[in-house]
Amino acid sequence: MTATTRTLSATALVLALGSALSMAAVSTVQAADNSNMEKCFGVAMKGHNDCAAGAGTTCAGTAKMDYQGNAWKFVPKGTCATTESKTSPTGFGQMEAFKAKS
Repeated sequence: MTATTRTLSATALVLALGSALSMAAVSTVQAADNSNMEKCFGVAMKGHNDCAAGAGTTCAGTAKMDYQGNAWKFVPKGTCATTESKTSPTGFGQMEAFKAKS
């Protein structure tokens, strides 16, 4: 192994470690930010849901339609029940997934 190869390998390792640490820090900050938020189903617009939606979606940004009953969005705590949902039985967001009204 040449000195150049060792230097490039060491640099790649340092960059990979730095990236991993940065992602861990971002996850911690997001978790702290979410402490004042709640999941609200049926209020996300098409393609703008937050992660872990229901069947037919895989993660953030995969809602297939506006106000999808099994897709959720983080909203400030206490506001879900007053956030509009055109597909919800009550007309407002729900704390759990629901079957959209027709």
